[in-house]
Amino acid sequence: MTELAAVGADMGTLHHLDDHRPAPTGESKADLTKPAAPGASPSAEGTAARVQPWVRFGRVIRGAATHERTRAAVRHSLYVVGGAGVVARRTWQGRTVAVHHQMRAAAVAAGNQELAAEWQEKADRFRADRHRRRMELISGVPQMARSAVIGVAGTEGALLLIGACMAIHDRDVHDVIAPTLAAVDAVRALCWFVGVAWGPALALAVLAGLSHLWRTGQQQQTAPAWARPAASGADDVPVTPSVVVKALSDLGISSLRKAIKEMADGAAGMLGPITLAGCGVEVDVTLPSGVSTEEVLGKRRKLAENLSRHEHELHMTLPPAARTVRMWIADSGALDQPIGPSPLLTDPDATADMHRGRAPWGVDLRGDAVLVSLWQKHMLITGLSNQGKTASLRALALWLALDPRVEFRIADLKGVGDWQMFDGIATVLIQGPTDDHVIEATEMIEGGVTEMGERIALMRELTAKGWSQDKILADPRFNPLVLVVDEAQVAYGSGAQETFVTEKGAVRKGAPFGGSKADSRYFQAVKKVHDQGRAVNVTTWEGTQDPTNENLPKRSREGNHIRASLVLGTESQARMAVGDSAVDAGAAPHKLRQGLDKGTLVVAGDGVKLAPGQPSVTARTHYIGPEDAEAIAERAKALRAGTKASAGLEAVPQKVDHLADVAAVLGNEERMKSDEIRQHLAQRWPEVYKSWSASDLVQALKPFGAEPRKYNGNQMISRARLLAAIETRADETADIENAG
Repeated sequence: MTELAAVGADMGTLHHLDDHRPAPTGESKADLTKPAAPGASPSAEGTAARVQPWVRFGRVIRGAATHERTRAAVRHSLYVVGGAGVVARRTWQGRTVAVHHQMRAAAVAAGNQELAAEWQEKADRFRADRHRRRMELISGVPQMARSAVIGVAGTEGALLLIGACMAIHDRDVHDVIAPTLAAVDAVRALCWFVGVAWGPALALAVLAGLSHLWRTGQQQQTAPAWARPAASGADDVPVTPSVVVKALSDLGISSLRKAIKEMADGAAGMLGPITLAGCGVEVDVTLPSGVSTEEVLGKRRKLAENLSRHEHELHMTLPPAARTVRMWIADSGALDQPIGPSPLLTDPDATADMHRGRAPWGVDLRGDAVLVSLWQKHMLITGLSNQGKTASLRALALWLALDPRVEFRIADLKGVGDWQMFDGIATVLIQGPTDDHVIEATEMIEGGVTEMGERIALMRELTAKGWSQDKILADPRFNPLVLVVDEAQVAYGSGAQETFVTEKGAVRKGAPFGGSKADSRYFQAVKKVHDQGRAVNVTTWEGTQDPTNENLPKRSREGNHIRASLVLGTESQARMAVGDSAVDAGAAPHKLRQGLDKGTLVVAGDGVKLAPGQPSVTARTHYIGPEDAEAIAERAKALRAGTKASAGLEAVPQKVDHLADVAAVLGNEERMKSDEIRQHLAQRWPEVYKSWSASDLVQALKPFGAEPRKYNGNQMISRARLLAAIETRADETADIENAG
């Protein structure tokens, strides 16, 4: 009613404005009162005078009919009416076999007789069930009446019994009907309450019903198109040559605008073919002389808006051709749609091959699969907190875990269980953010450096014997070793420092475990692996947050072959993450949207296939949740267990005394780190122990009670416990022989 009253007021306003409308241009007020020209017909003047009010009335009616408030009144009214029709149709379809008939007709039209028969069977079953319910309802009416009579009689009998008891107690015969009168009063009070509340309750029910009908009509768009709100067509603007040229002309670069105006072909020669590329289009723009690619790259947001797109829907790179910018323009809203699941989830029989295979990481902006080669690649993933860094890094590790030859040593310096599924896969799994965990992570990387040194020495020895490089790397002693440190900024920012006691009893501080300076043991260990580890299949993967020179030293970040970044806050951080050359060529992780582009990475380096001259690729990674990650990890464990069992049966048919071998390695040492023992075992008996992981060593010693235990923050094997285990085994063997 308010909107209709407003429409009436607007009509009055239109009358008023029409009466005071100024005369047309070139026509003065005196002209209107000037006598008619000689020969002019008086009837013509009268006709014009009579037509003028009708013209004004038509204008008023047209203005009122097309006014926004009139359209709103019609729109909302028809939402209710149309919603009632939709609800009625749904109710009818739910209580009849109309839907069954529609589906049966569609199946017959498609030539699917089996499906048609199935829908006919469903319709017959629906009719039978409906008939049964109706008959049960009809036959139940007398039973309900009998039950009502019995219930009333029983209730009255109970009330009279209570009244009789009251009468006997109070010695007053009138108390016999007192409970019945009280029940009558209660019913009367209930009727009064219903009579009072009936009106408001009915009004609320009607209002709720109208609201439901309006909502249904709005969702189904039951109002006519002319009454619905005018939708902005900006999001639907197609990318045509004229649109691209106009967007470039309005970019605010005077030399570019002037050059476009001077081009005889309307600047069409600037553009290459506009081709479909996934969920968007791609076009190469050759800039005129005097316009640099840097100027255009720096105006990405304005260019996107000129193309009727959001900034994240326009991506620009520099192809090999000079003075050329390659633009990829997404369909509006396409990048906000989710991508499909990881192939690791859809293919339960998937396996991995680190040497020749590529990990399925996600899809690029065109929708093509992004496959990453991890063979002999150091990797760095960075970004702001809570943007999908760990999930992205873990997705690659889960694929690689399906290659039984790969050994993992993992330090999760967040320690909230993101890598817990690798327990049983990784030979070292450190989880926690404290300085003690940083110390363990540093020793883990240093252990990798030791392994690297041993492999380099062995490679020299085998090369001297005439082995080829391929044959050496195919040897099990050179199986890939991946050192993973998630939340590496914790290590680079840690103040943990080594302390030792001199011969005179004085406590001295040694080199710090963490830190970003040159004396940091962690930094030095990572640097050494970056320098030489790749050649002998020892690589590092680091994940870190919010990169700065303090929590990600330059020498460390530039030693990686694959550099990937999620959303970052500034361009300077983007340069630290993916490198200056990639950012200069168009890579822009700082242009991603925080919170909206979770799991979207800008990847630079030689691990992904890039077009010639393309410095980076923007990838939307597959998300693998914790439960799915657990399932993949279980598959990896089963695969590794089967491989080791078959390899053990083929390679070591003879009986091996693991306790004696470990005792021989220990010698006179009271304790030794389990990793050092495993390395010595591999050097002495490589045919038996070279492929052993830390978990294999634990499983071999645990039945005898000699498994490694933590001592001063390290997993150590005690000589005393080992000798005791050997003695106990000897006594048990002697008892068995005597009993035999």
